[in-house]
Amino acid sequence: MVDGEDVLQEALFQAYRKLDTFDDDRPLAPWLFRIAHNRCIDFVRRREVRENAEAGAAQPDSVAPVDPPGPALGQAVERLVLTLPPMERACVLLKDVFDYSLEDIAEFIDSTVGGVKAALHRGRLKLATLPQRTAPPRAKSAEVARLLHLYVERFNQRDWDGVRELIAADARLLVADAFAGRLADSPYFGIYERASVPWRLAVGEVDGEPLIILLHRHADGWAPHSVIHAEFTHNRITRVADFSHTPWILQAATSVLVSEPS
Repeated sequence: MVDGEDVLQEALFQAYRKLDTFDDDRPLAPWLFRIAHNRCIDFVRRREVRENAEAGAAQPDSVAPVDPPGPALGQAVERLVLTLPPMERACVLLKDVFDYSLEDIAEFIDSTVGGVKAALHRGRLKLATLPQRTAPPRAKSAEVARLLHLYVERFNQRDWDGVRELIAADARLLVADAFAGRLADSPYFGIYERASVPWRLAVGEVDGEPLIILLHRHADGWAPHSVIHAEFTHNRITRVADFSHTPWILQAATSVLVSEPS
């Protein structure tokens, strides 16, 4: 859920930055689809690099848990994205996953219905003949959990120098509907320092995914407001996605677990 919103926000921000290159004589939907499609590919490739690094750090005798249906579906979509060329990938995804009509798909990808049919046939055939791929086990790193708690603790103490020690020099920041770029180039910490609403961070889980939860204080106590997603590489935070401006993401979750703030 959060990953999907993350990609959506990046795609919208990218489209906004490229508005001056859009040709008003062409339909808008295919242009937006191509931007979103490219952002999805970037996300999947970035996640595969991270998961391979985690798998390499796992102990040889560790036993990987059985993936629930949600992650299994994600792996299937990832396989589609990484295996098929762009046109076949787009056609299979739009038809077999989102159930768009052939006519709509042809408009989205700037092709013909015949071209869509041919791409669908090629893509489905390739997927059907691929050998089964076993996903590498995902390691649960105690070190990552420790760093996540340390990040939250220092953030709550407004120890910004201490927070920066946990962050890679080239770390990226996405603040949904507000900013996308290098964290070092943003006024990110200052915005929290000057916030008028009482807030705290806590480590928690949203639909089973470990995340940082932003809490706001109300008359009856602390309540979850939104989520923050941090990515780690080699024990440093390399990317932060802050959804404080889109709290409805958390409201759409089916399960939210929050550690009690100290």
